[in-house]
Amino acid sequence: MTPRAISNNAKRILSVSYDEALLYTREALLLKFGYRVESAYGFAEAWAHLKKRPLPFDLIMLGHTLPINDKQALIAAMPKSSKAAILSIRRHGYDPIPEASYSVDETDGIESLLSAVRATLRKR
Repeated sequence: MTPRAISNNAKRILSVSYDEALLYTREALLLKFGYRVESAYGFAEAWAHLKKRPLPFDLIMLGHTLPINDKQALIAAMPKSSKAAILSIRRHGYDPIPEASYSVDETDGIESLLSAVRATLRKR
């Protein structure tokens, strides 16, 4: 895959995790491929991002370090008007959560993550 410049109409992604290094890595990767990215450390920060942003997110990426109950609570707390797709990165060996639009295993690698982002955004 070839990196591209970020355009004004780039898809907006909120990346949520309890691992700061993973947040930084995912943000850098997604920015490199032309997405607009905001990162949130955990449930409370993600919820604050969702409430304050005037423009809606196209995708909310829930990292594997986020407990399942936090993922489900965040999805349930999202405004009904939100049209954001949900990509859940799950711990290896765990089942996908049914509330997610798409799910990928934490061990699947960068190409799989990028493919999952594209597939999830297409489903929207």
